[in-house]
Amino acid sequence: MAQLTAVLASTHHPFYYKATTSPLEERPPFAAEWRRKVEAYRETLTAARPDVLVMVGADHFHQFFLDNYPQFLIGRAERYDATFYNEEREFGLPKYVLDGDVELSRYLHEGLLDRDFDFSFSHELKLDHSIICPIITVRPEADLPVVPIYTNIFAPPLPSPKRFWQVGRAIREVIDAYPSDLRVAAIGTGHLSLELGGPRQFGEHGPDPEFDRNAIEWLATGNIDAILENVTHESMAGAGNATHGFMDLLLMMGIAGDGVQADYVDELDLFHTREMYMTWYPNGAPA
Repeated sequence: MAQLTAVLASTHHPFYYKATTSPLEERPPFAAEWRRKVEAYRETLTAARPDVLVMVGADHFHQFFLDNYPQFLIGRAERYDATFYNEEREFGLPKYVLDGDVELSRYLHEGLLDRDFDFSFSHELKLDHSIICPIITVRPEADLPVVPIYTNIFAPPLPSPKRFWQVGRAIREVIDAYPSDLRVAAIGTGHLSLELGGPRQFGEHGPDPEFDRNAIEWLATGNIDAILENVTHESMAGAGNATHGFMDLLLMMGIAGDGVQADYVDELDLFHTREMYMTWYPNGAPA
């Protein structure tokens, strides 16, 4: 059977690439520390020696909008174009073409349907920075096939936090049952407290540092009970108007397992947001 060698959950910050590759005189003062933390985090994936990446993100109204936004979707393409024009223009992100793994996509899709998770699918999915940011940070070679999974964290009504957790648990079941010797890594990105376009966007820290501290603790300790007791759509909106991306991090905790402690945790308090980097090794730390 396939082996799930690593589960990675992190925030995604589209300005990381520009902040750490611009001429030195144009970089922000925190760029060097940011880069050191990301490169250390990258090693947690490298050590797991994956053959394929199952990647969880969300479309930022590039391909889907309020009139047609699937709750959960899996890509089933042979390859994926990535990076939209505004992401090139605003963030300086490069374009990519990523190979897909059609057979693993098919198996995951059918396995999730069998477990009563009614995923949409796409043969023509284009990927945005929720997938490309972690490619840049943890696999900049972009040399592994991907299976992209998109969730709805933007267009109400949203699935519940509990549903995101359940989807993560189901994805884990299907990966563990995949009749292959592939080494699979699951990588997902989301948000802690985050404000986009609102009055708290440009604060010295993220809009709700207390939420951030609690969220990192809950994720790192696998405390699903505390999350489901304290995290609702309303509480996330109170922490910042884009905080619902936390549910993608919750999904990744579901893939890692029930009550499982993270093997690697790091964070960085940046201007207007807190970055988080977390890794679990479900089958034991790499030798």
